[in-house]
Amino acid sequence: MSFRTGERRIWDTTATLEALGGADVALWIWEPESDRLRLNGAARALGLGPLAPECSSAAFRALALPQDRAQAEEVLKVREPGQPVVARFRVRGGEVCLWRGVWLEEGVRAAGVVAAETKFSASERCDLTGLLDRRGFIVRARERLAEPGAHELVVADLDRLRRLNEALGHDRADLVLAALGSRLIAAFPSDAVLGRIGEDEFAVLCKPDGYEPAEMLREALEQPLRIAGFDIHPTLSVGAVSAEGGLEAPDPAELLRRAELAVEAAAAAGRGGAAAYGRSMETDGLSRLALEADLRGAIGRGEIIPYFQPVVRLSTGALSGFEALARWIHPRRGMLPPDEFLPLIEEMGLMSELGAHMMHAAARQLSIWRACHPAMSAMTVSVNLSTGEIDRPGLVDDVAQTLRDNNLPRGALKLEVTESDIMRDPERAAMVLRTLREAGAGLALDDFGTGFSSLSYLTRLPFDTLKIDRYFVRTMGANAGSAKIVRSVVKLGQDLDLEVVAEGVENAEMARALQGLGCDYGQGFGYAPALSPQEAEVYLNEAYVDGAAPVKARG
Repeated sequence: MSFRTGERRIWDTTATLEALGGADVALWIWEPESDRLRLNGAARALGLGPLAPECSSAAFRALALPQDRAQAEEVLKVREPGQPVVARFRVRGGEVCLWRGVWLEEGVRAAGVVAAETKFSASERCDLTGLLDRRGFIVRARERLAEPGAHELVVADLDRLRRLNEALGHDRADLVLAALGSRLIAAFPSDAVLGRIGEDEFAVLCKPDGYEPAEMLREALEQPLRIAGFDIHPTLSVGAVSAEGGLEAPDPAELLRRAELAVEAAAAAGRGGAAAYGRSMETDGLSRLALEADLRGAIGRGEIIPYFQPVVRLSTGALSGFEALARWIHPRRGMLPPDEFLPLIEEMGLMSELGAHMMHAAARQLSIWRACHPAMSAMTVSVNLSTGEIDRPGLVDDVAQTLRDNNLPRGALKLEVTESDIMRDPERAAMVLRTLREAGAGLALDDFGTGFSSLSYLTRLPFDTLKIDRYFVRTMGANAGSAKIVRSVVKLGQDLDLEVVAEGVENAEMARALQGLGCDYGQGFGYAPALSPQEAEVYLNEAYVDGAAPVKARG
C-alpha cells in the first residue's frame, strides 16, 4: 500500500514488510555495539522465527547448525563501510538460506536480506564437484522416495575442512573436495542420488541392494590423496537414516535433517565416527543447546580448570613436569571431558579466552609447586595454544607478563602449537614464535606427523620440543608403519637437537621401547591420566620421595 503526497509516491513501511513476507524474504540489521540482530519479514517461514524480532549474537550462533557456524560468523564479522556480506548456511529446522547485505557504518551497522537459496539461484549442480547441490538433491530425493521399497540416506561430513583450508589454502582445499566428488560418482551405481549438500557435506540416497551404502561411501572417500605435493588422509563423520518409499515416504528435507543429526552424534564420538539416526538424537540436540548456554560464562565463573598429566623423563623415570589440560566442572553434570565442550568452545569463538585462562592458571599452579618443592626447580608446565591463538593480539606481552607475575624462569612455561596453525601463514608464525621464545617461553610442536606440512619448515622455526601423536605410539607395537614414524621422529629430533615427547605411553614395556629408540620423555595413562591440582600434588610428592614416577607394568 502507498499514499500520495502532492505528486510524490512514498513507500509505506508496513506495505514493504508485507511484500517481503509474501515473497518469503526477510530484512536483517546487525548492530554489534549493542549485540543486537533484528529481523523483519518472512523470518518464521525461513526457520528464523526463534530469532525474531531481535536476538543476540549468541542466539544467532546457537540456531545455526554446528557445521555451518563458520558461515554464520560471516554475517557478524565487522567490516569496512561498503563491504558486502555474503553467507550461506542453514539453521536448525530450516532450509539453506543466503544472507546478503552491506556494512553501512564502520563497526556500527550492517543490513541486508535473507531468503531461501532457491530464491537466489536456479542451479541444481555444485560447480566444484558436479554433484547435485542441496536444493537439487532434495528435488531428486523426493522423486526417488516415491518409489516403494527400502531406501537409505547417508550423509558424510569431511572432518577438519577448516584445517585443510588453513593449511593448504582454499584453492587447494577445493581440489580435495572436487576429487572426493569424483570418487563418489565412481563408487555408486548410476541410479543413486548423489549430492554435495554443504561446504563439507556429501549425501547419497540409494536402495541398499547387496551393499552397505555407508561403508561404500567411507571406503571410496577415505583413500589417501596427494594434492600439490601434500599427502591428505581424509576422514569422515557419517550419519545414516533408513526410510520406506511410496505414498507414505517421509519428506526428503526432514530425512536430511535426521541424517545430519546422526552426523552430529558421530562427530561427537570422535574423528571418523559413524551413527544411525535414533529418536534420542532429538533430545540430544536440545541438550546440546542447553550445554552451549551453560558454556558461555563458564570460564569467568571458574568452572573450567586445568588438570595436569605428568611428563616423565624415560631414561631416569624422574618427573619432568606436567601438561595442563582443560576440564569443565559443570555445576549439575559434574566433570565433563574435553571432547564434550572443546568443539563447542571453538564454534562459539571462545578458544582464545580459554587459552589465556589456561595459561594463567597453569603458570600460577606451577609457581606454587616450585615454591613448595625447591628440589623440583627444573619442573615445567605445558599449555596448548588453541586454534588461531598464535594470532591473538597481545599474546607475546601476555606470556612475558605471566612469567614475571609468577616468577618463572625461561622455559618453565612451554607453549604447544599444532602444525595447522603454523602452516596457515608460516612466515608470520615463525616471527611470532621467535618473539615468544625471546619472551622466555618454551615451544613444542604438538601431534607431529598428523598435519599437512612438509619437514622443511622445522629447521626455520624455533621449537625446542617435538611431540609424537599418541596414535603412532599406541600402535607402534602392532603396526610397522607407526613404528617407522616413531623411529623417524625420534631420529629427526636428535638430528635437529630437539627434545622428543611421546604421548600415549600406556605401560612400562612401551616406555622401555621408546627409551631404546632414544626418545627423551613420555606421557600417558601408563603414568597417570590428567589429574586435578590436588591429585597432581600427591603424585608430585610420591615421585619426589621415590625418585621416579610410578608406571603401570601393563596397559
